[in-house]
Amino acid sequence: MYFLGIDSGTQSTKAIVLDLESGTILASGHHAYGLIDGLPSGHLEQHPQTWVEAVDHCVRQCLEKLGAERAKISGIGVSGQQHGLVALDANDRPVRPAKLWCDTSTQPQCAQIAHEFGGHPGIIALAGNAMLPGYTIPKLLWMKQNEPDNFAKTTSILLPHDYINFWLSGVKRMEYGDASGMGILNVRTRQWCQELCDYIDPRVLSMLPHLGSSRAVHGRLRADLAKNWGLSENVIISAGGGDNMMGAIGTGNIKPGVITASFGTSGTLYGVAASPVVDGQGEVAAFCDSTDQWLPLVCTMNVTVVTEQVRAMYGWDLTQLEAAVHSAPPGAEGVIFLPYLNGERTPNLPSGTGVLHGLRPGNMTPENIARAAVEGATLGLAYGLKRFRDLGMSPAEIRLTGGGSKSAVWRQIAADCFNAEVVTLSTSEGAALGAAIQAAYAQANEGGEKISYEELCGRLVTLDESTRCRPDASKAANYAAQLDRQMELTNRLNQAGWL
Repeated sequence: MYFLGIDSGTQSTKAIVLDLESGTILASGHHAYGLIDGLPSGHLEQHPQTWVEAVDHCVRQCLEKLGAERAKISGIGVSGQQHGLVALDANDRPVRPAKLWCDTSTQPQCAQIAHEFGGHPGIIALAGNAMLPGYTIPKLLWMKQNEPDNFAKTTSILLPHDYINFWLSGVKRMEYGDASGMGILNVRTRQWCQELCDYIDPRVLSMLPHLGSSRAVHGRLRADLAKNWGLSENVIISAGGGDNMMGAIGTGNIKPGVITASFGTSGTLYGVAASPVVDGQGEVAAFCDSTDQWLPLVCTMNVTVVTEQVRAMYGWDLTQLEAAVHSAPPGAEGVIFLPYLNGERTPNLPSGTGVLHGLRPGNMTPENIARAAVEGATLGLAYGLKRFRDLGMSPAEIRLTGGGSKSAVWRQIAADCFNAEVVTLSTSEGAALGAAIQAAYAQANEGGEKISYEELCGRLVTLDESTRCRPDASKAANYAAQLDRQMELTNRLNQAGWL
């Protein structure tokens, strides 16, 4: 049997076809796109139609490569960017473009909600998470306050992966993992927090689709899509999940002891827990995962976006960037790059900006600036790992995924910054692989428990041992001190009103 895994992201959609028996990825597809141009600062949006067109394009690429073998496809799983708000009218049409996870225009709404419930401690007591601009529900309040006509038209709301599932199956439903990033799910009970919902608007609870297990089958492929793609109408659609939840499955992060670090446009650090991990400081997100466990997570908004800006500034290709970072010494001769180009979530600096600090005539080189960019972005995630350790999570190893993990020099910097062994996977498409594995799990278990995630991931998720990096003790100590300096500089600038 074959399973399609789809990863719908902020910059592109990817699809893979997994052969369940051999564990081989038989085909893949890719389609890139951008954000809506011309919006005010802090407003980042996409049309939901962009996603479904990209999914169709990627699936057709895969099916063309399969030919007649496409008949073996039994299930489809979808990974999607978290937190985006898809507002639908009575005819299930989007009333406006989706506001995305990286949209920071909802700071006033977050402050308003927090004030109503006694600040972030009050919100954490209610739902387990602080109210952050990236989350979904402040976007709905923003629409109510700024676009009342669109709010009045809205009868249901979905997350990006839910919308793709709806397009695939005709079924509206949410699963615990992605729903936990909306800001209104009590992660301790996996139930909607009525107080928060009612504060946004008395209609909110009626806008939310059925909420249920991440292990369940979502629905079946729509008859017209099945015909167009040449697939069976019995193809199941699994519950799917947010990209981090699917990335956890796709990296074998399905039980405590393993941490996944994603070095993409943004950065995430997450590990599975058997019970909710609620951070009283609100820096570690207390999410659910998409196997009906929990997924404490730290998100930073600036990882490869920082290195891509440096690369563009100097007109380098990736090989030249790698050489530049490698040639500069650890610590970049005192250059510190605060990487908050898109604002930041951890630490919570929605209006943050990038800062280069420590420049002198002798160290102001492209190589040092490139090295400082990589170190600054990585130390941002190392701060999150420190918070994990404070909460009792001590990983045996960290599995790297995302574009940044392809860099050998960056992997070693990560090992030294994290003071832990790091290793990548045999495939870089962790979220798409996780979506395919979830589809295989759902299809096999629809009629009763027949196969476990442990069995599936143990067979289908393989490490690339040639990429394993071990920390250098002296460099790890130096980076720990550098992290303290980076956070002290961040805090002082923030307190002075400069970040």
